[in-house]
Parts: sequence; structure tokens; C-alpha cells
Amino acid sequence: MDHAVELSGVAKAFGAKRVFDGIDLTVRRGETMAVIGPSGVGKSVLLKLIIGLHQADAGRIVVGGVDVTRLEEPALREVRRKVGMLFQGSALFDSLSVGENVAYGLREHYRWPEDKVQARVAECLESVGLPGTEAMRPADLSGGMKKRVGLARALAPGPEIILYDEPTTGLDPSNTRRINELIASLQEKLGVTSLVITHDMASALAVADRVALLEQRKIALVVDGAAAEASPPPALERFMRGEEVDEQRP
Repeated sequence: MDHAVELSGVAKAFGAKRVFDGIDLTVRRGETMAVIGPSGVGKSVLLKLIIGLHQADAGRIVVGGVDVTRLEEPALREVRRKVGMLFQGSALFDSLSVGENVAYGLREHYRWPEDKVQARVAECLESVGLPGTEAMRPADLSGGMKKRVGLARALAPGPEIILYDEPTTGLDPSNTRRINELIASLQEKLGVTSLVITHDMASALAVADRVALLEQRKIALVVDGAAAEASPPPALERFMRGEEVDEQRP
């Protein structure tokens, strides 16, 4: 099986707080995987390990066929060209216009002429349903629009892998549905690999080919999306009912 992302035995701690005790996870090329779990279990840390913003204490992380576990920054930048990320808070630069935000990754990674940059920005904004918004400022955008601009920025460099950090958090049902539809359509149209971090089971089931449950510092299970909806395993059913797991239990 051709894997876009592979984590093997990944451990991570911040001081005395252990976050992961040996994460094993593979994301197949071209699929959408959702990693679910309650708040505070390290779902966002998982994404930051994948793109090298944090370094694993042990184990191996392979992204696009490259072991990123001990890469230095110049080599990491090459890997990051293949990876787009939608941050939980959208992480737009308030001092830049919408168009400048979307162009940011292009200007960082490529030396394109300005007309090509502008054409790509327009294309990406069109793909998320926000054509003609280049001159707007982040302060003028609704929460749902900010998420879509953040997604356009992630798409602009043409990534092979897109990482979504809680893409529907804080959104109303209408915008939640819109973002879920965008995730699904982009995977279908572009053939990208998508890894979606969420605590929202309904969103996970709406977009994912497979669902992984993160609890007690490990991946507790991985199940096909259809099976997760039709006949969830006990651990997943417990999560869906909102029952808490003692994360400190050995």
C-alpha cells in the first residue's frame, strides 16, 4: 500500500507531560483520514510533528516518502512544499489582504512572476467559493470565510497532502457543512491526501474514508468510515456518547 504519511512508535512529551507513548498510524495516498478524540489529547501536536514544528522524542515519521524525524530546517522546507495546513484559528495575517494571505506560500516557496501568482490566488479563492475577495481584509471576514481563505492559502502551492486542524470548530451548522463539502470535493477533484483532526464525530463521518481514535496517548483504533457509522467499535461508541477516558491511566 502506498502511504502518504507514516508514524511508527512516535513518542512525545513536554516536560513531565507525556502526550504520546508510541503512536502508530498510516495515511494512504489519496484518502481522507479523520483523527478524532476529546480536547487535550494532542491531536494538534500530531499535525505539528508531521510538518516538523515539533520534534518527536522517539519513533519515525515519514511524509511523502521522506523521513522527517531528524531533518534540519532547509530539508524540512522542501517537504513542506508538499504539505498544506489549515490551522484551527485560520492563522491569517491581519496586516495582509486576503489575496496577499493566499499568495504567502507561493512567494515563500516559488519565484513566480506576479501575474502567475495573481492567477493562482484567484483560482484558489474561486475553488473555496470566494471569488473576487482579494482586496478584503481578514477583519472584514466571518469565521467561515476566514476558514475558507485559510484553505485557499493551503491549496495555493499545490500540495500533495493537506492537514486540517479542527476545521469546523466555532462554525455554525451551515458553515460546518460548507467546510465538510469543500474537504470532500477537494480530495475528489485534486486527488490530495487529507488528514483531518477533529473532535466532531459528525464531521469525521461526513468526510473520512477511515477514522482513527486517539486516546490514552496512542491510536486506539482505525476503522473504515462506513463501518464507524454503521457499527462503531465499543471504544468509538464510548467516544460518541461523550464518556471520558482517564488519560493518566497507564
